[in-house]
Amino acid sequence: MIEAKNKLGVIFFPAYDWAIDATHPEREERLLYTQDQLREEGIFDIKGINEYKPAIAEPEDIDRTHFCYPDVDSVTTESHLIAAGGAIKAAQLVMDKEVDKAFAIVRPPGHHAMKVVHGNRGFCNVNNEAVMIEFIRETYGHRRIAIVDTDCHHGDGTQNIYWHDPDTLFISLHQDGRTLYPGSGFLNERGGPNAIGRTINIPLPPQTSDDGFLYVIDEVVLPILEDFKPDLIINSAGQDNHYTDPITNMSFSAQGYARLNEKLNPDIAVLEGGYAIQGALPYVNLGIVLAMAGVDYSQVREPDYDPEKIRQSAKVDDYIENLCREIMSQQRRPVEPVGKEGDFFSRTKSVYYDTDGISDEQTEKVMICSSCAGLRVIESRSSIHERCLGIEIPIQACKRCRETGLKILTEAKKAMRYRTIRLINRVDREYRSFSQEELSPRSKYFF
Repeated sequence: MIEAKNKLGVIFFPAYDWAIDATHPEREERLLYTQDQLREEGIFDIKGINEYKPAIAEPEDIDRTHFCYPDVDSVTTESHLIAAGGAIKAAQLVMDKEVDKAFAIVRPPGHHAMKVVHGNRGFCNVNNEAVMIEFIRETYGHRRIAIVDTDCHHGDGTQNIYWHDPDTLFISLHQDGRTLYPGSGFLNERGGPNAIGRTINIPLPPQTSDDGFLYVIDEVVLPILEDFKPDLIINSAGQDNHYTDPITNMSFSAQGYARLNEKLNPDIAVLEGGYAIQGALPYVNLGIVLAMAGVDYSQVREPDYDPEKIRQSAKVDDYIENLCREIMSQQRRPVEPVGKEGDFFSRTKSVYYDTDGISDEQTEKVMICSSCAGLRVIESRSSIHERCLGIEIPIQACKRCRETGLKILTEAKKAMRYRTIRLINRVDREYRSFSQEELSPRSKYFF
């Protein structure tokens, strides 16, 4: 009998009852072919590889991560809670040392879901990895965590959630945003004033193949991980870089994905995109499962695999080498202070929910702080929910950030300016919503 080097837990949830529509690329067949492939290959006969049922995320799990308007029930279905719960189950298995590693093969995906949620964008409602990470921190204590997003689309939602967090490293390898949705993920996007350099974007040119991805892992990702020294590595495991994917333009293979996983050596992987339902996903997922388990994956091949046909050009080679040099040079530059300690840094952001057709204009303020991630306040005005306010007192918040956050909450409740106010208070584990009907009479304006 074959025995896995690493004890691996596989959590599987195809979400039979959820699809944007019957022919949409993000539908249940994405995972059903994978399920058949794993069983046909006898994966669960390998000693040390076991399948587990997902948990179901509670509304509080979502509320500690997102500002959902008007509430969690309005922007999620049971499938979203089970997909996030599948990621939570993966974390529980690893943190409780029941397994060495875990792979949550779940849908719907989540990495385009930002801090503020009004609906679905990029096929995502809630951010499965972020919900899982904040569950880990709430349940098992604070951890330094690295997220490596290998989806072909930039993980703009995960970047947005952790933009100000110095204890979360976010690295995204993706097709250049000038050529693909969501049009972001460039080198100058490096993190907020309290976390500059904790966001690393690696925008790769179309037709990047195995050689390019693995070069980036060796030359950029692994050195930065070594410097950061995370307690946990999470792979946001999108598989739409595959050469057969219908909505992207890359040339990655199942063998490449398996080798990437072996090099990256994540503690937990969570499935994201990937829409070549028959030609890629069963083989890519098989390769990742074997690589995570430490079992030989050298025979995993797509039926039409031809390495010469998908080999990247010399021009792409040169582009990627120059890109990696620039990223590492940027990482070595001194970080310039953005403002004074205790001041608020402000930025505005326009967000479009392409699936639901919702427009949102946000004003975000974060307190510049050297002691914690900084108090975060977001005013949101969407085309369906006017005047929403979110206040986040971060995990391990300093006294100043906590007290200022509670003062802002008190003032905002009195002002009666907002239809909904949501509070994420990680210090006191308080996750609340205040509707206009609950608030006291108008006294003065705030923000």
